[in-house]
Amino acid sequence: MLFEIGENIRKERKRQKISQGSLAKTLGMSRSTISQIESGIVQDIGIRKLIRILDHLGLELRIRPAGAPPTLDELKEQ
Repeated sequence: MLFEIGENIRKERKRQKISQGSLAKTLGMSRSTISQIESGIVQDIGIRKLIRILDHLGLELRIRPAGAPPTLDELKEQ
């Protein structure tokens, strides 16, 4: 799950042409933290940091029951 979140963050950051360093500086984080999040290997990240990144990029985190099939809206987004 962390890998998927990180992958989506990386895709959107690149789509917006924002560097890891620029994003990190804007949010008061280190570039290595952004890199680890995008790679899905971050050891420990608080939900507030994650929400700040998502909010800055115009993304949101959705919660649904584990194993549930994707909704029609989720399929349309893909």
